[in-house]
Amino acid sequence: MAAPIVTVVGKIVPMICSHCRRRFWQQAIDFSRRSTQLTYGHISTRYFHRKNSQLRHGEYEWKDPKSEDEVVSIVYIDKNGKRYPVKGKIGDNAMYLAHRHGIEIEGACEASLACCTCHVYVQQKYHSQIPEPVEEEEDMLDMAPFLKDNSRLSCQIILTKELDGMELTLPPATRNFYVDGHVPQAH
Repeated sequence: MAAPIVTVVGKIVPMICSHCRRRFWQQAIDFSRRSTQLTYGHISTRYFHRKNSQLRHGEYEWKDPKSEDEVVSIVYIDKNGKRYPVKGKIGDNAMYLAHRHGIEIEGACEASLACCTCHVYVQQKYHSQIPEPVEEEEDMLDMAPFLKDNSRLSCQIILTKELDGMELTLPPATRNFYVDGHVPQAH
């Protein structure tokens, strides 16, 4: 009889004795501490040159650009058509940048690719400038109401200079984890 199979950090491993399992988990934890990226998405953690300067979950977007060369201007358009011009910087996450400026993009899973509440439509001429979505993002988009060809999760859009002038349009509705009447708050 074969050993049961367990999926861990995107890998399939056989179920093993408790001593080996503890060793495996310790190695996985050590690896994630050394890693420059968490496994929940490519933008959850960023390391900078200074020691102990790790930022988490949208803190980077609250910092102002150091120079005009870093500024990236984008426009958010809400479901009523109101335009919100915003100045971000290279490396900003589009969802957290929206939170900073009070734009109602929920982001219930905090960019861990576990929901579709940050669903947006990317302006066609910029859609090809954004890296292709990973499989997890495509799976979440499949659950998004009002899906279009140019749909993306804003938590997976990292600003680059090529995206200067991009427009992100919010869909008429999103599928929400909260009860009706809940007003999303920036984390």
